[in-house]
Amino acid sequence: MGVEGCTKCIKYLLFVFNFIFWLAGGIILGVALWLRHDSQTTNILYLQLGDKQAPNTFYVGIYILIAVGAVMMFVGFLGCYGAIQESQCLLGAFFTCLVILFACEVAAGIWGFVNKDQIAKDVKQFYDQAFQQALMADSDSSNGKAVVKTFHETLDCCGPDTMVGTLTPLWRDDLCSKDLLKGLLKREENCHKKIDELFSGKLYLIGIAAIVVAVIMIFEMILSMVLCCGIRNSSVY
Repeated sequence: MGVEGCTKCIKYLLFVFNFIFWLAGGIILGVALWLRHDSQTTNILYLQLGDKQAPNTFYVGIYILIAVGAVMMFVGFLGCYGAIQESQCLLGAFFTCLVILFACEVAAGIWGFVNKDQIAKDVKQFYDQAFQQALMADSDSSNGKAVVKTFHETLDCCGPDTMVGTLTPLWRDDLCSKDLLKGLLKREENCHKKIDELFSGKLYLIGIAAIVVAVIMIFEMILSMVLCCGIRNSSVY
């Protein structure tokens, strides 16, 4: 016997929320793949300075997002099917998956908040090391110059946030474009600032998506339990 009355409304409401959840999983998966293949981050994080690889902390977060998006799509489908079929077993499995996902999202959020500045800091340190090598007389023996030029061309910047970085275009036009000199002297085009802007903007995007998904998950957990109880009670009568 199927559910009736308010429980039936909850059934279809849960289906709608699950469909939104499934769409959100697809959006997160798409955004994660876009961030993974974004030309700016790819050009920078694929760089190698001698034997040292550019920091890959950012990509670790992206791979986690890809996995979360795929799992969300599966869980959303499970919830839709369980609601339509009025299956207590599927709804119970759906609720369990939501609890695990929610716990993982909270843990990832705490990790992201703690390390939100570390990603940009690591990349800036990597850039500073390459910049110092590029300024050395024997820089041709390393790839420091190539790494620095990639940063400058990708981010449209020149030099670190130091006096040496500010004066670099005056005597090393092979590292910095002369077009950047005017903005650089106004302290608008240093690469430290550009690196901060690059990663902070993407982290805010990820944070907003995580908050929206967390709110949807809370509603879904409540509705799934109410529907499960309604199905159990309807079977008694």
